Amino acid sequence: MRIEENYIKHGYFWLPENEDIKIPGILSISDGGRAELEIIGSFGGKNDFNYDDMNLKRIIGLVEDDGLIILNKCCYIQKYISLNENITKSKISSDQVFAGLESIDNEDITFNQFSFSVDCLDEWVNESAFKINHEFENNTININYNLPDKKCFALDHGMKLDINFCYSSPQIPAIKEAKITQRTFFTLKSEEPCKIDLFISLAHKISHLISFAIGETVSIKNVSARKYIENNESIQSYPQETKIFYRSTTYTKNIPKCLTWDMLFNFDNIKDNAEAVLNKWINAYENLSPTLFLYFSTKNNSINTINSKFLALAQALETYHRRISDEKLMPDDIYESLLLEIVNNCPEQHKDWLYGRLKYGNEITLSKRLKKIIEPFKKYFGNNVQRQNLLKKIVDTRNFLTHYDKSLIDKSAKGKELWILYFNMEIILHLNFLHIIGFTDENIEDIVKNCKVIKSKFESIENLSR
Repeated sequence: MRIEENYIKHGYFWLPENEDIKIPGILSISDGGRAELEIIGSFGGKNDFNYDDMNLKRIIGLVEDDGLIILNKCCYIQKYISLNENITKSKISSDQVFAGLESIDNEDITFNQFSFSVDCLDEWVNESAFKINHEFENNTININYNLPDKKCFALDHGMKLDINFCYSSPQIPAIKEAKITQRTFFTLKSEEPCKIDLFISLAHKISHLISFAIGETVSIKNVSARKYIENNESIQSYPQETKIFYRSTTYTKNIPKCLTWDMLFNFDNIKDNAEAVLNKWINAYENLSPTLFLYFSTKNNSINTINSKFLALAQALETYHRRISDEKLMPDDIYESLLLEIVNNCPEQHKDWLYGRLKYGNEITLSKRLKKIIEPFKKYFGNNVQRQNLLKKIVDTRNFLTHYDKSLIDKSAKGKELWILYFNMEIILHLNFLHIIGFTDENIEDIVKNCKVIKSKFESIENLSR
């Protein structure tokens, strides 16, 4: 996750099973969500010579400003034990930090609300609440700001998702400038308390939707949570939010720059059916998570070379079709009968080998899978001959880079030609993802004609083909 200001707090820290021994330390959380605790000595004291198990399930602390704090999933980075009276320090990493808790009730930390923002969310939602009126004759500028209404959506798994807005007021007295800053953020809500990992999982799926929509990798930021408490009158939220810090796989150091008109789609494009789009995207992870993981791995710099990016998208396309179709060369019962007949007529010493080679022989080829995937959008990829050449080149290149078959070395793409294949494969996935989340053929045609993200890829293909 993105940490816009480094978090550094001094305090006392202890283990839940040993509250009497509190050790002074410094907790630091840097951009990316990396949390590191530096303490004097170690939690085991002077006689702690156990280096076999360096893991600590949980550490509790009391720090300046934020009060009660919990570090989950901890591990010693450095563990020093002094054999004399010298002062030594140990360093401990933590995957999750909860700052500003009211109390520690049980082993599992649960919440009812989980709020977060992502890079470029303000631009994606594009909700302006400012009205600016210039009165030049009176040398006057009037600025009116009305907080936008939140947008509420019901998710299929029982939670609710809100798009909320907040603002910061101008400082008083305003001598040189008066500044109002609006911030957009998501809030996930559950009537029943949920573990933090469930909220984090949903938040990352939603952040991936924004990444897909704007064509850039975005990072989660400004994460906080609340838990309801019951009294005799009603259910209320805790007055104080718990700030949450954790490492996320989608973090990128560079903050993306985006403009509303440069996106694949923005909130305004889906506002009439946003709830359906959100649910279809989240539900797609149940079946298409490997495809989505491979696609986003090419966007977040975890894969850098063009060869690796190409292979990731080739696998993503193949996996995508496997997940949406169970098409085979022939019915399973017929193939099983044929397989047994072939294996039974094989010499005994080769039966296991032959069965292993033919076990998946009923699967359709990558070429046929690609043809099925591209079929609904074939008009965007040239005539029949051009499409056949494109798909054949993808298959030959995939096979060469996977198996290094020397007979395919002259048939596989390299250099500019490999980038042409990569951009085409990206577009194929984009169009299929849009279809999955509910975009109609007319919507998709409009995006292909007018969206800068798609147009720039087709222009790149054209320029590289010259």
